Amino acid sequence: MGFVDIEKKGKYAVITINRPDALNALNSQVLDDLGAVLDGIDPDEIRAVVLTGAGEKSFVAGADIGEMSTLSKAEGEAFGKKGNDLFRRIETFPVPFIAAVNGFALGGGCEIAMSCDIRICADSAVFGQPEVGLGITPGFGGTQRLARLVSPGMAKQMIYTARNIKADEAYRIGLVNAVYPLEELLPAAEKMAETIAKNAPIAVRNCKKAINDGLQADIDKAIVIEEKLFGDCFESEDQREGMANFLRKKDDPKKVKVVDFQNR
Repeated sequence: MGFVDIEKKGKYAVITINRPDALNALNSQVLDDLGAVLDGIDPDEIRAVVLTGAGEKSFVAGADIGEMSTLSKAEGEAFGKKGNDLFRRIETFPVPFIAAVNGFALGGGCEIAMSCDIRICADSAVFGQPEVGLGITPGFGGTQRLARLVSPGMAKQMIYTARNIKADEAYRIGLVNAVYPLEELLPAAEKMAETIAKNAPIAVRNCKKAINDGLQADIDKAIVIEEKLFGDCFESEDQREGMANFLRKKDDPKKVKVVDFQNR
């Protein structure tokens, strides 16, 4: 679909931003295409998503500077809202997103990766928020998510200096979960997505919501959020069969069977 491709593989999908001649930079069309792809994902059919970029050089090199260079104040704010609304959809989408960062993740590229639940990267990946060198601020959530994911001090250092960091430093500060050789990156991301997709879908969905919503609340309100989502899992077929299988295994290991959440 335009600049964004989706391949469904059983219960998970791989979304590829496919604009390699521009290092997969995000212009309005790319954002629209990605939004349309999200519209077509049925969370009851697809239980995990891998997001990556086409080619070996770049995940997403940033927002399209050519498009941004002529924007007025009002147009700049509107463009920021367009990206923020889309990235927030990814962040709150009912199923987990795994960013497989295969190269440059700068500006909007770093920001879209941070909107995903999990980030893994190639050893050639480069992260950064270089916007102040262009006379602007990060506009797709970078000032907010980076400070939450690493630390306010580290986020301020990266943003104020516009300094890029390599994969090993991104791992050290907690921006990514793991680093792989490039050829192993996508297989690792797909294996993780497949593992997630095999688990009870209602439980995984509720875990994502509990973590995301709880992080925005104080601890007393956060545990109430967890309690409600915990309770919501009960009386489901997944909960009944998952617990029944555990009890069978406890009483008689010979009676244990693999719970097939894939066909739920």
